[in-house]
Amino acid sequence: MLPSKALTPPNPGGFSFENCQRNELLEKEICQQGLRVPKVRKTGTTIAGLVYKEGVILGADTRATDDMVVADKNCLKIHFITSKIYCCGAGVAADAEMTTQLLSSNLQLHALSTGREPRVVTACRMLKQQLFRYKGHIGASLIVGGMDCRGPHLYTVHPHGSTDKLPFVSMGSGAGAAMSILEDRFQPNMELKPALDLLRDAIKAGIMCDLGSGSNVDLCIINKEKVKLLRGFEQLGKRGERHGSYRYRKGTTAILAQSVKPLEVELVEEDIQTIDME
Repeated sequence: MLPSKALTPPNPGGFSFENCQRNELLEKEICQQGLRVPKVRKTGTTIAGLVYKEGVILGADTRATDDMVVADKNCLKIHFITSKIYCCGAGVAADAEMTTQLLSSNLQLHALSTGREPRVVTACRMLKQQLFRYKGHIGASLIVGGMDCRGPHLYTVHPHGSTDKLPFVSMGSGAGAAMSILEDRFQPNMELKPALDLLRDAIKAGIMCDLGSGSNVDLCIINKEKVKLLRGFEQLGKRGERHGSYRYRKGTTAILAQSVKPLEVELVEEDIQTIDME
C-alpha cells in the first residue's frame, strides 16, 4: 500500500486560474527584454450550408485577410474531400487547407481498405478527433457537407473538436448576419432554385456586414447525380469607375528648397572571381 500523501486528490473540475500570476510575470519579463508578446491572429470569413430536397449546398466568400490587409480577393474556401463530400473552412487559411488535405488522404485510404465509399459521419469523426487532440490550437472552423448511402448530411466542426448536425449552419466572423437570413427564410425540403438563392443571400449578408468577408460568392451543390462547384457565382466586390483625374502637371507644387549631398562610400574589401569557360 502506498502512503496517503502519495495519492493525488481528484480534479475538482471547473476553471483553473493558477497560471494567471505566472503569465503576468512572463509578460513583464518578455517586455523588459525588448520583445513583444504574441497577439491573437484575427481572421474573417463567412461560410454557410443548408440541406435542401435533393442534397446539400455549401457556400463561402472569397476574401482572405492578414490582420487588416486583404491578402487574396479570390481565395477558394470550399475544399475537396471525396467525390461526394466537400468542406468549407474558416479561420486560419493554412490550418484549414492542411487539415482538409489530410482528411481527404485518410478518407481515400479508408475507402481503399474497406472497399466502400466513405460516409459523411466518418469524415466528421476524423476531423473532431484530430482537432480535439490539439485543444483548439489548430484554428480551423469547418462545415462538412455531402451525400452518402444514408442521404444528405451537414456538420459543423469547431476548432476545439465539438460538432453539431443541423439542417442549416453558418460559421466565421460573418456568421451572425448569415444566420439571420437562414433562420428567417429556411424551410424543410426546399427546391434547388430557392435554396440556392437563400444561401447566396446569406453569404451576401455576411459580406456586407463584416469587414473580414468580401469579394465573391462561391457555392457548391452536392446531390446523388453530381457535384457542381459554382466558382464566382456572384461578384459583389466590383471596382467602381473613377470620375476624376488624380494626375497633376509637373510644377504644380512649388519646390521651396533643394540640396544635394554626395554619398561617401569606402571600399572595405574587394573580391574578384574568375569563371573557367573551358
